[in-house]
Amino acid sequence: MLQLIKVGAGVLNQTPLDWERNFQHIIEAIEQGRKEQVSILCLPELCITGYGCEDAFYANNTHEKAIEYLLKIVPYTRNMIVSVGLPLLVQNKLFNCACLIANGEILGFVAKKFLAGNGIHYEPRWFTAWTQKGSTSIKIDNKEYKVGDLYFNVGGVKIGFEICEDAWVANRPGRALYHYGIDLILNPSASHFAFGKIEVRKRFVLEGSRAFGVSYVYSNLLGNEAGRAIYDGGALIANNGTLLAIGERLSFKDADITTAVIDINLTRLSQIQMHNFEALDDFGNCVEVDFDFPEILPQANLPQEAVWEHSKCIKEEEFARAMMLGLFDYMRKSYSNGFVISLSGGADSSAITCLCRMLIDFAIAELGWEGFIKKVGYIKGVENLQNADEVAQRLITTAYQATENSGDVTFTAARELAAALKAEFHNLNIDNLVKEYHRIIEVAMSRQLSWETDDIALQNIQARVRAPGIWFFANLKNALLLSTSNRSEAAVGYATMDGDTSGGLSPIAGIDKEYLRYWLRWLESQGVGDKYTIPALSYVNKQQPTAELRPKGSLQTDEKDLMPYNILDDIEEYAIRDKRSPIECLLLLEQKHPQTDREQLKAWVEKFFKLWCRNQWKRERYAPSFHLDDKNLDPKTWCRFPILSGGFGKELQELRDF
Repeated sequence: MLQLIKVGAGVLNQTPLDWERNFQHIIEAIEQGRKEQVSILCLPELCITGYGCEDAFYANNTHEKAIEYLLKIVPYTRNMIVSVGLPLLVQNKLFNCACLIANGEILGFVAKKFLAGNGIHYEPRWFTAWTQKGSTSIKIDNKEYKVGDLYFNVGGVKIGFEICEDAWVANRPGRALYHYGIDLILNPSASHFAFGKIEVRKRFVLEGSRAFGVSYVYSNLLGNEAGRAIYDGGALIANNGTLLAIGERLSFKDADITTAVIDINLTRLSQIQMHNFEALDDFGNCVEVDFDFPEILPQANLPQEAVWEHSKCIKEEEFARAMMLGLFDYMRKSYSNGFVISLSGGADSSAITCLCRMLIDFAIAELGWEGFIKKVGYIKGVENLQNADEVAQRLITTAYQATENSGDVTFTAARELAAALKAEFHNLNIDNLVKEYHRIIEVAMSRQLSWETDDIALQNIQARVRAPGIWFFANLKNALLLSTSNRSEAAVGYATMDGDTSGGLSPIAGIDKEYLRYWLRWLESQGVGDKYTIPALSYVNKQQPTAELRPKGSLQTDEKDLMPYNILDDIEEYAIRDKRSPIECLLLLEQKHPQTDREQLKAWVEKFFKLWCRNQWKRERYAPSFHLDDKNLDPKTWCRFPILSGGFGKELQELRDF
């Protein structure tokens, strides 16, 4: 007899400790699953509390509220099987758990075995990995439930769990679950976005389903949950090595589900035919929890077609959509009334301004006008706007702040781009403010300032004088000031602290300058989705990057001040991501850039290492940034380096002598 079961993987846009809103999103996913006749629904890791609660995981209130809202969810699961994630305090230890609920009853809690503790993840700080065999019990609302290494036999269908990191390790729990004849593995995850990461997830989902002879349901968080990490959704459902469904990624929705129909009998047949699976001497002591649930039995009228949604895997599109979603959620969840950008006409500020306009257009396209207005309804007067251009004028404020060193090219680029994007634009001349600072300091120091003796100070005062005015706009608008520094600048400290680093969020601090320039050219001519291009970027893309802080006659450019950006980014990758010594960096550069003189490469390597060590304090003070790949330099979440160090003195001397 056919045993066809419709399963679902939910993606949720949650916020740490936002109990009621998180609850509503969970219920929205459950009700969507019910409408689509889903029998088994997997929701993401720690979806009740939010994944990024940080040290609030220590608080008793967090544990108590998680249980309170778990009990509120239970009645909504009638005639369904639903898994939800929450922290659970057991024997004075905190576990990251998945709770399986069936037909209005809690069946038990599976504890995560392998905790994510690298990169942006810090789970071992708060949680204990479940390393003991079997289970223990916990009392909730005067009822006892099993907690630990469990699988569930629900209406004759065996369900096991791998919780996020569990599936990324060699000794993944699925290897043991196979020996218990599991039919279905659920994977509730909180897997942050990174370029190309969806392909890695596909591999472990497909390989797990094939190697263990199971159906596999993978769910994930969605959106900018807690500030730095962006979650891309991308639910996956596989069966015996075949991908049945993949969900939309980087959506603006609060909740969504992806569904597929699995054939339990075919799954079991594949296990019968697996004779040569690696034997395990000790595959644990996984405890079975039984629950009689006739509703999960055959549903022969269900279709079996595969379901495919958008899967954005082109890096340029991934970057655009991840940044749009990250900015949109950061604005909403911080209750900011839009964005403020100091628009210099250069690549960095132009990219950010474009992304702010793009998120408006793409969110309206996906959510519809009413859905978009509902999401930003906390902004006074937004309900009276009529179209996307009016929204852009209301939410995006830009200012070009000129000194005598500013040029017509950058002003034209800033003005024309703001006009094309329909952003509010202001042209501020701050030259008198700069000159007044010169006068005040000259009086105090009893000497004249000059470019020959005071170059850095004279450059930095211009950048710092721009900060109060742009903050003024942010305060007047109650809007989010976006810092415009990129990763290449952060690596070598080519930024004025409290000047161009000013802001509440530094969205492109994880992106190198060379890629950003390439992406802007791509956006000008090729574009996102169905040819969404911004032709006005031609004014930006024809320029060489320049800070415009020295007198015009100096012909200042960033690369003249530093080194070619492609060389800088290569050295950063070798030295910081790959932890290479200065000599090793030189040898790698010589292979990649054989046309460049060795002594020149030596000079650039030495310059990079000196500037890197000297400017760690700046990276410590950057506004929060988005994590986009493993080249991130954020010392709070990814790349830690001492503020004070020996500065690679010995290694640089060895480089000079090499």
